[in-house]
Amino acid sequence: MIPGDSPEAYRIKNIVVASQNPVKIQAVVNGFQRMFVDQEFAVQNISAPSGVSHQPRSNAETVQGAVNRAAEAARRLPKADYWVGIEGGVEDTAEGEMIAFAWVAIRDHDRLGSGRTGTFFLPPPVADLIRQGKELGEADDIIFGRINSKQDNGAVGLLTGNVIDRVQLYEHAVILALIPFKNEELYLNTRRISNPV
Repeated sequence: MIPGDSPEAYRIKNIVVASQNPVKIQAVVNGFQRMFVDQEFAVQNISAPSGVSHQPRSNAETVQGAVNRAAEAARRLPKADYWVGIEGGVEDTAEGEMIAFAWVAIRDHDRLGSGRTGTFFLPPPVADLIRQGKELGEADDIIFGRINSKQDNGAVGLLTGNVIDRVQLYEHAVILALIPFKNEELYLNTRRISNPV
């Protein structure tokens, strides 16, 4: 330990990911490790409801789903240091196309960070299935002849030939959501949560 450093700085930090999906869990691990290279983390995952539609159809509904998942994880396992919710969503554009993206919400005991992934346009056959009530992962499996692609490379991996897979897509949003935690001195009185753990 460096003189003047607190033992807290060297304690293993606990993260709870509100998902059973290995893609989301890996993205969270990668993002935290990249942002806090000298910190050790232990990761636990639980299933937590989003409180929104199974397939969110707007930006607002998607971010709310991520925030709700993180809050529910914190309620269920309050002794962790961070709780992470990830929610994928789609939205129709004014031009009649459909975009896909995801939101990541990360909270600690009194602060909230959030970040959105990159956005990409879905092919019309996938968008049509979603408009008929399918989730994005189901639509991908039908169109691409896959099984459970949402726990693998996802729509973005299928459409980019794995140049960007679902882990990579989510990882950047995890990093963006961690900005207030990496720069606490710049976010002292902002991004506070109303129902601390």
